[in-house]
Amino acid sequence: MMHHIDLSSVLRQTLSCDLYSNLVTRPTGAAVRGQIEQLLADPTDSADARSFTIIDFSQVSMIDFSCADEVVAKLLMRYASDDAYFLFRGVNDDHWVAIEAVLERHGLALAVENAEGVKVAGMLSDDERSTWEAVYRLGTANADDVAIATGSDSTLVRGTLDSLCGRRLVMRANDEYIAVGHFQA
Repeated sequence: MMHHIDLSSVLRQTLSCDLYSNLVTRPTGAAVRGQIEQLLADPTDSADARSFTIIDFSQVSMIDFSCADEVVAKLLMRYASDDAYFLFRGVNDDHWVAIEAVLERHGLALAVENAEGVKVAGMLSDDERSTWEAVYRLGTANADDVAIATGSDSTLVRGTLDSLCGRRLVMRANDEYIAVGHFQA
């Protein structure tokens, strides 16, 4: 199941007000995250389906640390054990200051799309980052393809790919891997 969630719309629905596009305060962030979780829990979705969700910041003016913790960090942690993948779109430099801080605090990473393309950001090892970049460049690839692309040992690459799958930055489809950002709504 694919979702596209415009955070500005969710914010307006949550606060019942058209005047604000600022994600500020922890209670606001918790309310917005709750609304996102309701959208993702659509009963028409099959119970065992993979989900891919774009969280769109394009119309959000600002986000503070508390809201970033509630909306971004807690959302990633809440769905870490599910087969759920997120791509964050429209994140600008002002958003990034707050988001980066909460990613560091919780040891998280995410895929973010900007004008230059998709990249991973947050707390990643150099091996995780280079492996993700190789999978993204290759599109769909098996571990041997990624090992050749990175010049690494295939056993080590498999371990790194498993780590990236666990962090929901790479999706496994049989014996192949797809980076978040290659499959989009």
